[in-house]
Amino acid sequence: MRQVWAKFKLDISIWRLSMLPGIAAITFVFLLRMVGSLQFFEWTAFDTFLHWRRDEPMDDRILIVGINEKDIERIKNYPIPDKDIAALLNKLQNYQPAVIGLDIFRSFPEEPGHAEFVKVLKTSPNLIGVEKVLPDTSGLTVKPPPNLPQERVGFADALLDADAKQRRSLLGTSSEPEKIWRLSFPLLLAKAYLKTKNIALENIKGDPYGMKFGSTNLTRFQANSGGYVNGNAGGSQILINFRSNPKPFYTVSLEEIQTGKVPSSKIRDKIVLIGITSSSIKDYTTSSAIKTENAGLIYGVEIQAHVVSQIISATLNQRVMINVWADVWEYLWIAAWGIFGIVLGRRIRSPLNVIIFAISASIFLILLCYILLFFGWWVPVVPAFMTLFLNSAVLASFYRYDDALRSRIQDRQQVIDQTFSAIHSRPLQTLSMMLREVTSQQNLVPQQFVAQLKQLNQEIHSVHDLVRKEALTEINYFYLQQEYKLDLQQPLHELLHEVYEDVLERDYPNLKSSSILKIITFNPMDERNLSIENKRSICRFLEEALCNVGKYANGMTKLEVICKQCKNKNIIKVADNGLGFEAIAHLSSHSGFGTRQAQNIAKQLGGKFERLSNSPGVICQLTWSSQKIWFW
Repeated sequence: MRQVWAKFKLDISIWRLSMLPGIAAITFVFLLRMVGSLQFFEWTAFDTFLHWRRDEPMDDRILIVGINEKDIERIKNYPIPDKDIAALLNKLQNYQPAVIGLDIFRSFPEEPGHAEFVKVLKTSPNLIGVEKVLPDTSGLTVKPPPNLPQERVGFADALLDADAKQRRSLLGTSSEPEKIWRLSFPLLLAKAYLKTKNIALENIKGDPYGMKFGSTNLTRFQANSGGYVNGNAGGSQILINFRSNPKPFYTVSLEEIQTGKVPSSKIRDKIVLIGITSSSIKDYTTSSAIKTENAGLIYGVEIQAHVVSQIISATLNQRVMINVWADVWEYLWIAAWGIFGIVLGRRIRSPLNVIIFAISASIFLILLCYILLFFGWWVPVVPAFMTLFLNSAVLASFYRYDDALRSRIQDRQQVIDQTFSAIHSRPLQTLSMMLREVTSQQNLVPQQFVAQLKQLNQEIHSVHDLVRKEALTEINYFYLQQEYKLDLQQPLHELLHEVYEDVLERDYPNLKSSSILKIITFNPMDERNLSIENKRSICRFLEEALCNVGKYANGMTKLEVICKQCKNKNIIKVADNGLGFEAIAHLSSHSGFGTRQAQNIAKQLGGKFERLSNSPGVICQLTWSSQKIWFW
């Protein structure tokens, strides 16, 4: 249980450290978003998703009468004279439209025909005119047509974002300097049309700026809605859900109306908007959200038609308005994708697989955000993508560097362990045997004691050269003795067999008896995922296990050494039938390092070390999976 708890704490510690760069990346994206640095990219993504939507049917409840370049050339005058506007209005009234919206400023008379124009205004209760109530850069506004009641005048002010594109529509605001609440031109058109359906415009309870038609709330734009950061949310605004169709409305010219080429069915009971559709007049804006042949030439009257269509479609057809999440949910969403990126970057080891998974996850994120917008929810895609990409593809390289650094530290630790192992395997073991003999045999011959001291002196001096060669110079070699080295590039089973042969030739009395039955198996093993240091450690393990047998397995008559692959496991097993655990229990203090070293090797390999009773004798066994080794 302690080992499980220790491993759990180690995993938590590693994850906590590895999370720090990812959390820093998430925080960095948060800060970028909060200061508005991502606003332009989020607007672009929003426009792109709207443009990607499948085509909707044309809204046949709306007719646009566009006064185009040919109409102006034919009339040979601009602004269009009042008599031509009056004639157009009279012509349209003959077809009994539900409401007519005149999206042309008429604050001053445009002779000839002003008297006729005033007369039409007075006798057309279903006519809505326009004004401009928000001052422009020069502080100017535009008055409504004369003799038109205020309740039939709507403002046509456009709210442009910093990239000169229109994504919002102002439905209501207070005019300056009178502080009178005014309604917009498209809202008045929608109000007049929905009145014919017995649906009235109402205020939302608890929100003085909120509006609704029946049960349909016109979702208000807030300062931080969607990708906006501290946007101007004055008055009552909505995000425009442009109609997705290259030809969203039936559009005709002034000449087509005058010559009677437009079927009456296109006008009767419809919403008719009259506006300028000539590029020379410059009453246009740009939009990449609207499907059109020329995204840089969206006429003002077309934008107004989109807003009218959005309101009446939401009310009558349950078409979605654009909604957004609360700020806290947006930032949780961004953080969740960043954490997912951390998991990808940390768990997937292959750089190629990281890239593949990061690209797949990014595509899924983009599709998910697109689908959510299709259902009316604008959720952050750019900051979520940034946290995902930074924490998966980019920070994965940091994690690989971190792993490499940890591996180098681990290699340094192995050098230290190897140094102590060399001391432990030879000088300390010789010293241990001398101490046992001195303790148990009071009459030790001085010449024997001196000979063993000379051997100890020689072994101590050999440690320096052995470790220096093995750890500092020739890293691809394993030194069994000062002049006997093994090339670690060889197959593992061949290396292990040479270790076995070398140890059996050493001066260990327990291995010299010719009566010992030796059962050996050295079969090829799966070493695809083993590093040079892994192979060195495995060779060191077998050497240590065989040395222990030679020193402590008194009375041994049978030695079994097995090195093989069985199913998905690699196995190294050394078993003897010597004294057993009971007889060597007093040596636990001397064998503790060897056990810890074996356990450390097993941990590096993601495997298991076992020291078992053989009744009598001892079994030392190291097993590890032939699958990929994880360095955590």
